[in-house]
Amino acid sequence: MPGSLGSSCFDIIICGAGPAGTSAALTLKESGYSVCLLDKAVFPRDKICGDALSGKVVSVARYIDENLLEGFYDFSPKIGSYGIRFLSPSGIRLDIPFKKDLESLAHAPGFVSRRIDFDHFLVERAIACDHVTWKPGVTVSNIQIREHEVSLLANGEEIQGKVLIGADGAHSIVARTTGLRNVHKKHHSAGVRAYVTGVSGFHTHNFIELHFLKDLLPGYFWIFPLLNGSANVGLGMLSSDLAKHPGLNFRNKMEEVMFSHPEIAPRFEGATLEGKISGFGLPLGSRRLPISSDRVILTGDAASLIDPFSGEGIGNAMISGRMAAQTIMELLPDDKMEAASLKKYDQRLYKKIGQELNISRMMQRLVNYPWLFDFVARKGNSNPSLKLLMTMMFESVDLRSELTRASFYWKLLFGAKSSAQSAGMEKSAKQI
Repeated sequence: MPGSLGSSCFDIIICGAGPAGTSAALTLKESGYSVCLLDKAVFPRDKICGDALSGKVVSVARYIDENLLEGFYDFSPKIGSYGIRFLSPSGIRLDIPFKKDLESLAHAPGFVSRRIDFDHFLVERAIACDHVTWKPGVTVSNIQIREHEVSLLANGEEIQGKVLIGADGAHSIVARTTGLRNVHKKHHSAGVRAYVTGVSGFHTHNFIELHFLKDLLPGYFWIFPLLNGSANVGLGMLSSDLAKHPGLNFRNKMEEVMFSHPEIAPRFEGATLEGKISGFGLPLGSRRLPISSDRVILTGDAASLIDPFSGEGIGNAMISGRMAAQTIMELLPDDKMEAASLKKYDQRLYKKIGQELNISRMMQRLVNYPWLFDFVARKGNSNPSLKLLMTMMFESVDLRSELTRASFYWKLLFGAKSSAQSAGMEKSAKQI
């Protein structure tokens, strides 16, 4: 490239050192391939996020390397979370544990950890690998896809590789340059997040909380407990819905909820903000997109893999990073890096998480029917068998799909007050 300060060659280039990029690098540990891992940031760095680590994170860490999993369990800047608390639009609280018998667990089924800590934990382990060359604080300004290589210009240096993994987040230059991504407001969420100290009223097992407040629908408010009495607090809404309220200041609205909302404010008495309220965007996995092309694979947020209902993206990012590395290891010996061969990655990944993303998309629509949400919450509190079923849904995608079927709500009706109510409920369920 004209004007470059130098050049270096690798087998695989990973652009972005978040959970997706580091999972790919760690999966390649025993591959024999040389890897360039680069990021525009210098770690440790903050990443605006909800900070929730689902059970997927534990599973992927175990598959990548048992030592990685043990290191994660020993990693101290985290808090174990054992379930999720929902607040329905009418204020009905429903607590659903992630597992049936919480007291018998050796480790928590989920965790919450600030991304500045968790991402640094992964980066340190990835860059300790002999096959990884670490380039922090570099900005990619040009990407060229050639017949037999990929070439990046980063801080004036030309970096060449046989394949490029785009793990560079929601504003991915890899996705933009290769034409694999366009933002659609119906499949994108806007969010604001802050760290707050002194929040009260958490579940004794540190349940994460999603509050579907009437005056925020179809958005939601979250409170996730952190170490040392802190909390990750945020507000999310589909960008298409937010666009319908051009005068709405999302940051001001979040402060209003924290300190003025009748159901929330009592928990924030005496609470203080740590720093400012920050905004961010979430590319949702609510539509199936191409996530590979000639010599390029997208992972994590760059591939729009965030759960449309919960907003959780770290687990899917790690799954995609691991699967991208596995696919490359299979195809690179014969240099099968053209789009037709790399399509295998798309197929494998969507087979793994596609059904779950589809179900979450349908559950996202449940918020458009507040009374139906209230009904499920009320029944969940009064029916132990239903609550147990909901707990099991966190472990089984097939069971979770029940929430998207009209027959599920029909069975819940039991002694509905009128046939008209029954017909209305079934009609609404079918539309989700």
